[in-house]
Amino acid sequence: MKIYDFKVKNRKGEDISLENYKGKVLLIVNTATRCGFTPQYDELEALYSKYNKDGFEVLDFPCNQFGNQAPESNEEIHTFCQLNYKVKFDQFAKVEVNGENAIPLFKYLKEEKGFAGFDSKHKLTSVLTEMLSKNDPDFAKKSDIKWNFTKFLVDKSGNVVARFEPTTSAEVIEQEIKKLLEV
Repeated sequence: MKIYDFKVKNRKGEDISLENYKGKVLLIVNTATRCGFTPQYDELEALYSKYNKDGFEVLDFPCNQFGNQAPESNEEIHTFCQLNYKVKFDQFAKVEVNGENAIPLFKYLKEEKGFAGFDSKHKLTSVLTEMLSKNDPDFAKKSDIKWNFTKFLVDKSGNVVARFEPTTSAEVIEQEIKKLLEV
């Protein structure tokens, strides 16, 4: 199975085949509008603007599973992102990324790349670790998405090559994108 075998819903509820992105480098992200990581929309848009001409796409999947931080409708989320972050990359319908209602795409992504660990230097790492370990002392051993703004990097052939937790810096992600784009 490859990434191109999946269909997802765009923000209007229409089926979109990921085959439309064949031959491109993809960064697939679960996002939220009311999260401490929401300013990462600026970083995502900067990466998209810089590398889109080279065959790079950001695929944004809003998710309300983490602290009820994306309660809005698909259109309200899109409007928020346009007004506050001027995003131009593709935004899809709100999804679940964990549990029995997780969409097949995210089940696949988690099977391909498990939890990568939080960046020990990030200011929110201790907060996330403490919060997650209260609910599940073994959280780090599981591949579930831990929080908003978890990112999966897919190469031009549709292989999931990396997973970045929300604490991973944009600079680290950019270096991996550049390698795949060969720029």
